[in-house]
Amino acid sequence: MLFGIPAALPANLLHTLASMGHGDEIVLVDANYPAASDAAHTHLGKSLELLGRDLPEATADILALLPLDLFVDDPVSVMATPGSETPSVHTDIEALLASVPGAPYQLGAIERFDFYARARKAFAIVRTLERRPYGNVILKKGVLTPDGDIMSPDSAIAVC
Repeated sequence: MLFGIPAALPANLLHTLASMGHGDEIVLVDANYPAASDAAHTHLGKSLELLGRDLPEATADILALLPLDLFVDDPVSVMATPGSETPSVHTDIEALLASVPGAPYQLGAIERFDFYARARKAFAIVRTLERRPYGNVILKKGVLTPDGDIMSPDSAIAVC
């Protein structure tokens, strides 16, 4: 056991997060998502399981370790829903993002079939125990500065 790392994260997921580079994406999906078939197209080639965690819990665990990309408008995007009502799972993700280093973040939305296509190009897909519909999110990995801060367009100039 290691300290400072969320206990729910298995070793294979920690290895995956460490292997990702700047701009790589990890997709966290709900229990209904076709994770195994879509993950066959990803860099990793298979889905990972984070059972026992819903989407907000899994997202919080991963964002405790993963810097988000501050060079893009939407480093966090959810699967868009039909209609105008915001699902509670999306509201929970928005609330979580307020406490993530580098905040505030805009929550992007990607049309369902475009989400599937983008997920297939991701580094990895992680299936959670989330049972609420549209409980799917894409996280784009950012960069850390030599001091350990999340690199932003402003800090990139100072580092160079």
